[in-house]
Amino acid sequence: MSAAREYGLDEDYEWARPPVDGWTADDLDRLPNLPPHTELIDGSLVFVSPQTFFHARTMRLLEHALLALVPADLDVIREVTVRLDKRNRPEPDVLVFRSEADIGPRQTWLAPEAVILAVEVVSDDSVDRDREVKPRKYAMAGVPHYWRVEESDGLPVVYVYELDPATKTYVPTGIYRDRLKVVVPFPIEIDLTDINRRP
Repeated sequence: MSAAREYGLDEDYEWARPPVDGWTADDLDRLPNLPPHTELIDGSLVFVSPQTFFHARTMRLLEHALLALVPADLDVIREVTVRLDKRNRPEPDVLVFRSEADIGPRQTWLAPEAVILAVEVVSDDSVDRDREVKPRKYAMAGVPHYWRVEESDGLPVVYVYELDPATKTYVPTGIYRDRLKVVVPFPIEIDLTDINRRP
């Protein structure tokens, strides 16, 4: 059986062939028919699996909680890519960014200098990317805060990191279960057991 038939595609379907040097950040906006939430990591397109209820509800909880707490000069958005460089455009699950970086409704990415906090909710297919690859890349690009969220007994556990600007690496500052309470990048307190509450 051909790959096209296996995936329910027309036999004449042509798989997108990457350029010799790999895809670029600009290609994400130009390539037709990419699946939602396609990311670019090291010049390769990364397709994500369907979201679990845990993943979707955790994003909703964090987005709404952060929106209620964020200062006026910052904003919160879900699932928008960050153009780290020509070959990397990951899509954090939740972002806190400088409001002035919003340049209009057709905008598809943010520059790393506009990002204050990147949040990744770990899925089965993203463990290595969220634990190793993305934090390293966010840190090298200067994103000051990173949260990695994992599931434990149906509830989120938040691993909080802060950038050491001298080494361009993240330093762990806490692991939060049940309640997340931090003072940077601004005072934040979130009941993590409230994952199933509707806003």
